[in-house]
Order: sequence, then structure tokens, then C-alpha cells
Amino acid sequence: MARPWLEGFRIIAIVCVCLGMQISAHPVQAAPYAAMVIDARTGEVLHSRNADTRLHPASLTKMMTLYIAFEAVRMGEIGLDTKVRISKKAAAEPPSKLGLRPGQQIALRYLIRASAVRSANDAATAIGEAISGSEAAFARRMNRTAKALGMNSTTFKNAHGLTESGHLSTARDMTTLGRHLFYDYPEYYNLFSRRSTDTTMGTVANTNRRLLNAYRGADGIKTGYTRAAGFNLVASAERGQERIIATVFGGRSSATRNQRVAELLDLGFQRAPSVASVRKPAPPRYDRAFAQATRTDLALAKSPRPAARPQPVATLVAETVAPQVDSAEELIAMLAPSVSDAVKTTTEQLAAEDGSAEVANAPEPEAGFAEIPVAQGAAAPVMPRPLPVPEPRRFADVDPDVQPEVVTRISTSGGRQWGIHIGSYTTRYQAERVLLKIALKETGTLDEALRKVARKGGMFDANFVGMSAESAELACKRLTAQNIPCAPMSPTS
Repeated sequence: MARPWLEGFRIIAIVCVCLGMQISAHPVQAAPYAAMVIDARTGEVLHSRNADTRLHPASLTKMMTLYIAFEAVRMGEIGLDTKVRISKKAAAEPPSKLGLRPGQQIALRYLIRASAVRSANDAATAIGEAISGSEAAFARRMNRTAKALGMNSTTFKNAHGLTESGHLSTARDMTTLGRHLFYDYPEYYNLFSRRSTDTTMGTVANTNRRLLNAYRGADGIKTGYTRAAGFNLVASAERGQERIIATVFGGRSSATRNQRVAELLDLGFQRAPSVASVRKPAPPRYDRAFAQATRTDLALAKSPRPAARPQPVATLVAETVAPQVDSAEELIAMLAPSVSDAVKTTTEQLAAEDGSAEVANAPEPEAGFAEIPVAQGAAAPVMPRPLPVPEPRRFADVDPDVQPEVVTRISTSGGRQWGIHIGSYTTRYQAERVLLKIALKETGTLDEALRKVARKGGMFDANFVGMSAESAELACKRLTAQNIPCAPMSPTS
């Protein structure tokens, strides 16, 4: 007869074995894996795996939140210094978070920093509420923007990316979004490469700092993690004239995810051609109803126009009208009602001040242009006499003292048309860097111009070509007002 305690032990052993079999039959599943690698210059796909599988994006969602924030600032819907009042809903978001309090007011620029660098959920929700009034309305705008960008497999339900039923995207769509962030808003891209940033509530560290520090050329973009998603990352790196974007969904840990992304970036640099013409992605194409609704909202939100202050004609052209027109004829038509009065008033002011107005009103050099070297080893180009121009509009950057650095393929094409000469430099690299920085800063007049470096007598000339006579003249006026050398080049020069 078996002893009672031995029989009990056998029963416990049998139960344990059965439980073990049940557990082994249902192991813990890792998040599904997906990957995508593209040549950022052309959009060419260099590698993909499960790239169209709809998965949880986690905090990669904040890339869209930030894209719309940049768009809203550009369209005048909100300003970087606009004070945002934090709601109870935003303050109650779970970590990762900045620690915002209900009723607190904080400038939009700091919410942008916290979302991009710290991946703060409370900041992302606050951004959405500030722009659209509620997170639900902002999610609808996120989906309209995704559709306009060609992200056809993405559905957003919130601004932060925490797991929610139906909140899904793909490696392909998130790669597309990363490319648009780089090309559509280069003035903000430096945010994603910061190892840390100030938020007025303390300094926060970048969630992607390990890859930024470990991989040569890495300068962004965004991490993401939830239990449902695993460890996600959209990363971008630049080496020489090549730029690669790699995306990973479903990493098992931040370390293995970073290792896999590094391998994919290496793969991209191996497969990408060393020479390729940059083909920027098309801007978002919104449906007419959304565009009209946005314009109506903006019109209602504007305050009454203050009384006009007499300004020189150059002010009206360079600061108000020129960036919005496509031709000289359209420019003249827009200025016709006010040109006569402005010229008359300006002339009277200059005469009364005995010619001193030009010196008194000349803007101080912008700090951001201190990085642009002056041409060495050659005579300075002939400078056209600048008209009185106010201080040029600054980049809409989150930090005025940090300028974006975006490297793209330098075009060497262009016909015998008008252009502008910036200076001559001892190396091609210097000339290309100067052209790049100026192109990023002076988008209003140089957006359609081609950057061209020509070697002459052992020096490298930095030129913009493919311009009309009017655009070349206007560009030089704006650049010389900022203490940047510039001389127009005619088709015969």
C-alpha cells in the first residue's frame, strides 16, 4: 500500500508536468519582424522584408505628429512660441513622458523637442490638442496627411503611438514618412540628431542616442517601443553623397534592434550607387475639401490687420510677396496697389534723413551665416548695391542658434541662363557646403535654382544657375542684405 504522502507527491508531479506541457504549447511570441531600406536620394528600395505587413508602430507615430506640427507652423496655424495649455488628458498619459501638469502653459517649441528627443507621450498629445482641438480630431488629420503622403496602409488613432485597436502602420509607410520629414522640413531635421535637449522642465536625453553615438553618419530619426510592437526604429545615415534610411519593426531589445539597423544601413550603403540625382518626394496632395477647410480655419483665426507702416519696396518684395509668387508678372500685379505709395514715402524719408537711412536700417548679420566661409585666394565678386532690406526671416527652427545640416546630391547641370555667383573656394567641398547652407536658408528665392560648382584656375566657383534675371537680382538683394557675397551672372557672363 502506497504511503499517502507519496501518492500526494505523484499527483503534484503529474499536475506540474501537465502545466509545463500547456505552457510549452503556447510560448511567448515575439513581435512580428519587418524591415525596409531605401536610398533616400531616389526612394529606391534596396531591401525589404514584410514591408507591407500592418503592425503596431509604437512611438514611430510621433513622426507624423511632428510632421503635422511643422506643417501647421509653416501654414501659420500656430507659432513655435505659442503657449499651449496642458489638458488633464495630456497630463495623464503614461510614460515615457515629460511630466506636464494640468493647466500648465508651455511653448510649442518645447513640446516638439520633448516629442522628438524624449518621445514624451504627454507632449505629443498636447501638440495634437493644440493644433486640432482634440486628439480625435488630430488623429483624423493624421490620417488625411498619411493618405496625402501615399501611406496607404496606415491608420492612426492617437498622437503618441501607445497600443490601440486599429492603430497600425507598415515598415514601408514609416520609411516613406521618414523620407518626407528629411526633405519636406529640413529646417527641423537637426532635432532628431540631438543627444539631449532643453525643455524648460530639465534636459532630456535622446532615446536614440546609442545608435547616434555608435554608427558613423547616423543623424536620426525616431525610436518606438510597446509590448505589442517590440522595439521599432526608423534610422537615417549619411556618408559622403549617399544617404540611407532603414526601418525595423519588432526588435527583441533595443540592443538587437540597433544592431540589426546598423546591418541594414551597411547593406544600404553597399547597394546604393555612389552617384545618383536627388529626386525629392512629391509634397502631400490633400483633397480639395481638406485644403479649403484648412484655409477657412486659418482665415477665421487671424487677427485684424494693423495699420500699415511705410516700408521700402524691397521690404515688401523680399519679406511679404516674393516667396508666394511664381513669376515677375504675378509679382508686379500683386504689388501694383501699394508700390507708388511705398516709393513715395521711402523717398521722402531718405531725403529727410540726408541719405543716412540705408546705414541706419541695415540689418545686422544673422548668426547662422557665420558658418559660411568667405572665399579665399580670389578677388571678391562684384557686389550689386543692396537696397534697404529688413532683417530676413529666420528659419522656423526650434533653436535659432542651431542650423540644419542636410547633404544632398549637388547638381552640375544648367543651361546658359541667369544665375548668381557666391564666391571662389580652394576646395570643391567648401564650395558645395556653402551652396548647400545658402540653399537651405534662402528657400524663398533659390528653391528652383540648381547648385553648380565649376573649377576655374585651380579654384572652385560656387554658383546657383537656372534662374531668371528677376530671381537672380532678388536673390542677390536678399543675400547681400545678410552680408553674403553675391553677384548676378547673365547668360553671356
